[in-house]
Amino acid sequence: MSQVDWMVLALLAVVLIWAVSAYNRLVVLRNRIANAFGQIDVQLKRRHDLVPNLVEVARGYLKHEAGTLEAVIRARAQALGAAQAAREAPGDAARMGQLARAEALLGGSLGRLMVLTENYPELKADATMRELSEELTSTENRIGFARQAYNDQALEFNDAATQFPALVVARLFGFGAAPMLRSTQSAEEREVPRVQF
Repeated sequence: MSQVDWMVLALLAVVLIWAVSAYNRLVVLRNRIANAFGQIDVQLKRRHDLVPNLVEVARGYLKHEAGTLEAVIRARAQALGAAQAAREAPGDAARMGQLARAEALLGGSLGRLMVLTENYPELKADATMRELSEELTSTENRIGFARQAYNDQALEFNDAATQFPALVVARLFGFGAAPMLRSTQSAEEREVPRVQF
């Protein structure tokens, strides 16, 4: 073999090693996204498990607020279904969007329930209700931290998959952009609420 043949062979070997390295890095980053979503999923399950207990404690005190309790139960069912769909494909933007909308609906209905508890001093004073409310608040914070970790991993993956020359490997092997989780979905949700007296 001539010196040119060796140089071409060496160049091909370097390109192959680089391509394998770039592919492996993208796989690692994609797996980190799945892991980060797994952490969100753990906290969402915890939240979903708290909701029936919260509703049952409140049910005895809020007999006239059955519509609110039913809305919480329906929102929980939707959130469970969306979480299952997202769990099957954590990189699917449509499923992640559906999960975000379902969780926002659940959060809103839980917020209305918590506002109602303020109107019932005996419910507010109930030890079980206080414990469940504290646990729910703690879980909401954990969900926020898990979402931040997910978004950090998605950003790192998206950056790696869109920078040249790794972009070539990403496109060849079908690495699509990872969806970012957003706390709001529409312009109306982003508006600052007005307080009027």
